[in-house]
Amino acid sequence: MKSHDYFDIGKIIDEIFDAAEEFSTALKDSMSYPGAKVYSWRFGDERDYYPAYSYPPSNVYVKDDKTMVFEFALAGFHEEDITIEFRGDHLIFAATVSEDQESEESVKYFKRRLKLKDIQEQKYFVPADKYDQQATEAVFRNGILKVTVPPRDVVQAAEGVKVNIKTEKPESAGSKKGKEGS
Repeated sequence: MKSHDYFDIGKIIDEIFDAAEEFSTALKDSMSYPGAKVYSWRFGDERDYYPAYSYPPSNVYVKDDKTMVFEFALAGFHEEDITIEFRGDHLIFAATVSEDQESEESVKYFKRRLKLKDIQEQKYFVPADKYDQQATEAVFRNGILKVTVPPRDVVQAAEGVKVNIKTEKPESAGSKKGKEGS
């Protein structure tokens, strides 16, 4: 007598659906208990608001006094190769690797983790009506660039445009007939 090994596809599919249901339930439960971390736009939620920029390593945070701080790890860069400027509501940051930092072609690395590369323009939102861009300070020390943007004492209201509304008088029924009949 021959023995046939086979898979019970129905049982496997049932196990997959059961596991998916258990995962869904666990996820809902973890989001509903008191004190659960809910993602929102409040400070301290550990959310990455600048996911597009993985290089250079950086910290962006707001202090209790509403001062916005940017810290960039720029080991190997020179101060003169770094540019910071404001364009509208954005802080624009860029840096280039100096020619003396470029590696030799004939070198064979056993391990290479430090790769210096140019940093193209990166935009960081800093609303000009809430932050004093003129009072911004940047300090480059021990390979860390710290940019501090203080808040405005008085938040500037954005200038608006007043739209005038015209009132049209509806035409009376008698005047329409007179125009149509003539």
